[in-house]
Amino acid sequence: MARTATIVRETSESKVELSLNLDGTGKTDIDTSVPFYNHMMTALGKHSLIDLKIKATGDTDIDAHHTVEDIAIVFGEALKQALGDKRGIRRFADATVPLDEALAKAVVDISGRPYCVCTGEPEGFEYCMIGGHFTGSLVRHVMESIAMHAGICLHLYVISGRDPHHIAEAEFKALARALRFAIEPDPRVDGIPSTKGAL
Repeated sequence: MARTATIVRETSESKVELSLNLDGTGKTDIDTSVPFYNHMMTALGKHSLIDLKIKATGDTDIDAHHTVEDIAIVFGEALKQALGDKRGIRRFADATVPLDEALAKAVVDISGRPYCVCTGEPEGFEYCMIGGHFTGSLVRHVMESIAMHAGICLHLYVISGRDPHHIAEAEFKALARALRFAIEPDPRVDGIPSTKGAL
């Protein structure tokens, strides 16, 4: 069965069209209307090996927040839909990713229970404007939105970092690599990897 999903979500604040293939090669076609977010979602697709296509528009004349949030919501929903009953996946994974002076670690459990812990971002990071449109606070908000709507447990730690661009990119790439391994089919797993028999 193909592990794919396509979702269109339209509100008074944004319109998001997103499709993904969990068993892809990391091919991306990203137009979020927020340049730095394009960069982050491209990295997410590339390093997770999830083929990802996003076309989004929104009230970015007011702020990037609504569009960024809605894309994260739709990505989470699509991830959950494409995973189906999660039969045969590895389920747990972690990845530690450097970007120059920045270092981030992501740990994921494709559990069906949404939870998100993001720690370690340096003081003031949330107020930094990255790329002219994207505030540092949006990184945590994106991670929380993905976790809540995908139904996954995500712990994300910034171990070190100085440059806001490097910190954010290390966080997205760490999530990508952890997702890559967690959603992979495990040839030794027969059925759903849970003692409850459901995820």
